[in-house]
Amino acid sequence: MNWFTDIFSNPFFMTAVGAWFIAQIFKTIIHCLVYKKFDFKRFMGDGGMPSGHSATVSSLATMCGLVFGFRGVEFAISAVVAIIVCHDASGVRRQTGQQAEILNELLKSFEAGHNADLKEWVGHTPLQVLAGVLIGIGNALLVYFLMM
Repeated sequence: MNWFTDIFSNPFFMTAVGAWFIAQIFKTIIHCLVYKKFDFKRFMGDGGMPSGHSATVSSLATMCGLVFGFRGVEFAISAVVAIIVCHDASGVRRQTGQQAEILNELLKSFEAGHNADLKEWVGHTPLQVLAGVLIGIGNALLVYFLMM
């Protein structure tokens, strides 16, 4: 059972998970304010403001840079992964959501009993990604300077 305590006492892992958690709480609150209804699915869901994926990976990259140095391999690897994830969130995944929206409308217009209901909230706008990155960096800085 040592591996379990190792994982949950790992400051890099916990900082990244913490950033995701914070972003998902903000996402749920913002959705509730905009749509005037509480939807717990937004807490675990993709898409929306801010990007939980971007918060997670940017928090990890920032923490690696602060602890190991910004010239170290740990930062380089985590920063490259963060760039890929953030780019993917505002690119391919965003377009997937837009396509799902169009396909759902097409299926409804056929009225042939098709109810695919494809997931439309999968990607992010650049602003949603930026907000996630800022949450991630802020979270890592807070954890580093208060607890490390």
